[in-house]
Amino acid sequence: MSDSDQTGTRPADTAVEFCGVEKIFIQRQSAQSFTDLFKPRKKSIRALDDVSFNIKRGEFVAYAGPNGAGKSTTIKLLAGMLAQNKGQISVLGFLPLKNRIPLMRKLGVLFGNRTELWWDHPVSSSYRWKQKVWDIPDADFLKTEKLVLDLLDIRPFYHTFARELSLGQRMRADLGMMLLHRPQLILLDEPTLGLDVLAKRQMIGFLKQLNVTEGVTIVVTSHDMDDLEEMTRRILLISNGRIAFDGGFTALRSELGCVRRAVVIFKDRTKKDITYEDTGKLLRDLSQLENITDVNFTQTSLEEGIANLYQKWKNTGDNINAAILGGA
Repeated sequence: MSDSDQTGTRPADTAVEFCGVEKIFIQRQSAQSFTDLFKPRKKSIRALDDVSFNIKRGEFVAYAGPNGAGKSTTIKLLAGMLAQNKGQISVLGFLPLKNRIPLMRKLGVLFGNRTELWWDHPVSSSYRWKQKVWDIPDADFLKTEKLVLDLLDIRPFYHTFARELSLGQRMRADLGMMLLHRPQLILLDEPTLGLDVLAKRQMIGFLKQLNVTEGVTIVVTSHDMDDLEEMTRRILLISNGRIAFDGGFTALRSELGCVRRAVVIFKDRTKKDITYEDTGKLLRDLSQLENITDVNFTQTSLEEGIANLYQKWKNTGDNINAAILGGA
């Protein structure tokens, strides 16, 4: 019997598949009457509502939305930390709930506000602990250890206690530790949260290199749209538990009205405005013009456009889903 028969696996080039996934949380409400003490009132919270999407192996995908939209719930479902109420989930050919142990050997998960490092031990001790627990062969461990120490610039604090690290150092150390078992898919929940400019650049640069050179599939959530646009080519926007947009950033900017404009200044002080989407085409068009003295570039902020979109979602509720953006 093939792996696909055992696990409900999809084709080999698919890393993640969500099909009609629904997740409902039940919240107990505070007692408002004497009767509530014996029969507590409960409230259903629909975190995900008929969510479907596919992610191919080797993709670097952004997963974004306002607070409470369902981003962290999705990450936890992919990692087998939660069970869906409805629908099917396949991750690297495994069903997360039924095949969690073999899946975790191919999966890496990092939450920006949590750490797996031993607080009162040096970073190196945490790394060696993971090697033993995960039974990583020495040769594989040493190769990956060197890679993360060099590319994430961890060597200067590798033997420093975790409690003494800055936030940026701790995040890099956590990312390096997550990669020690060479996962094929990594899920990152706010990996740049609270990082300064330099630490953020190091994190983004490493993730892009990891995706390109190692072919690792990456799914990342963040509220920083500039970071997401720099890292990824595809973005999934979620609102009120539903996918509202699935596509590239160029299409997203177009839908949001985020215009990119080049103002060309000529020797006679005249100006020409050029609205563009394709930078390559713009450069070719500019090469056909003569007597140019300067070119100024401006664009509507993606952050501003997304903020306006989130506000519309908040004001109009479910009716906005998959409507404003002509989503997936």
